[in-house]
Amino acid sequence: MMSIKLPLWLRFFLLIGVAVFAAGAGLLAYRYYTRPVTLTVAVGSIDGEAAKAMSAIASEFVSTNAPVRLKVIDSGTALEAAAAFSAAKVDLAVVRGDVGDLSQAQAVVVVSHMVVLIIAPPGSSIDSIGSLKGRTVGVVGGAVNAKIVDALTKEYNLASAKVAFKNLALTDVRQAIQSKQVSALLVTTPLAEKYLSLVRGFFQLDHKKVPVLIPIESAAAIAETERAFESFDVPKGTLRGSPPVPEDDLTTLRTSLYLVAQKKLGTDLVTSLTQAIMSARRTLLRDQPIFAQITAPSTDQDAYLPLHPGAAAVYNSTTQSFMDEYGNWIYLTPMILGGVATMLAAAWKFLSLGNRATEGPLDSLYALARRIRKVDTEAELSDIEEEIDGILRAERAKSAGGDESAVDDATLNVAAHRLENLIHDRRALIAKRPAVAPAA
Repeated sequence: MMSIKLPLWLRFFLLIGVAVFAAGAGLLAYRYYTRPVTLTVAVGSIDGEAAKAMSAIASEFVSTNAPVRLKVIDSGTALEAAAAFSAAKVDLAVVRGDVGDLSQAQAVVVVSHMVVLIIAPPGSSIDSIGSLKGRTVGVVGGAVNAKIVDALTKEYNLASAKVAFKNLALTDVRQAIQSKQVSALLVTTPLAEKYLSLVRGFFQLDHKKVPVLIPIESAAAIAETERAFESFDVPKGTLRGSPPVPEDDLTTLRTSLYLVAQKKLGTDLVTSLTQAIMSARRTLLRDQPIFAQITAPSTDQDAYLPLHPGAAAVYNSTTQSFMDEYGNWIYLTPMILGGVATMLAAAWKFLSLGNRATEGPLDSLYALARRIRKVDTEAELSDIEEEIDGILRAERAKSAGGDESAVDDATLNVAAHRLENLIHDRRALIAKRPAVAPAA
């Protein structure tokens, strides 16, 4: 074979090259398998706080070396975030359940619950939705609340009551109330102190001046037809403690703000994402209480937004066990080690390291057999006999000295007996040949 004819130094460097290549390929494969996966997430809110919150989670992922990374894309509003998600421009999005096309969305976590508050200024005579007849309601956030406005209009026939809705930017709300451009506000907000303080700031309040919260008594009926909403009771004193606003638990609508993932995202990837978010939540909660609102979505089969299988594995505690996750490695490792051992044995043979010693005694004896068949004189046979005796003496001396590499006596005797028979037959053949006359 050609490999046997290669110089030893060349074979050695070839083997080193193969080993380095295999090690490099294994390292690259390991780095590829364990590298963090970066997911793009679209987020938007009228105050920009949603993007800040997701950026804080993304930073926490980096600091804890989570297997997932987030690239936050601020879309401006929840409506634009939903549009980017439905166009498959991003992997994830923070969206409201009542906004945009969510046909390809599967829930990962509930970021927050958004409660619908209809608020009249202090001193207003408005105390029910029926009292809004002929008045204008300012919609904080504008188009993002279009579905809420439609649901209320249909349920209470507000079009016939000549109730107008006017979209307001966050910066224009206070001025619109003071100038009486609007008689009430429709706000969709989390019930967190940060946002409740913002709502209170829309009005000039003191101990005697308190805003009026208007109940949505038909919230349950609306939730039956619009599954993005649910009936919810705002606890007494939520907006203000003393005097309490509302004075008692108040019925209204609530929708949820979800982090959703594309259906095409792998189960294991979303499992890692969900675990990383819940871990980051525990850390960030110490400094930012708003993260307390991050909760698990509904795990019911008929939930409004279906749960992603990767997230469901976390919430249902069905993530893979040690044997599930590493069972294949446990079974494959002996096979891999066996393959490596075979490769090492082949390399050993390729380098001929096992045959670097001088020719063995049995090889020498078997070589003498070929010589015996070719000799033509008695003198050559006598020389061969001397060589045989020398080999036997050397091996017996090694055996007597305790050398483990010495050939055992029985094997030597068998080989020597065979050679003696060959020599005897060759002598007989030479003796039968006619003598050659001397040249004249």
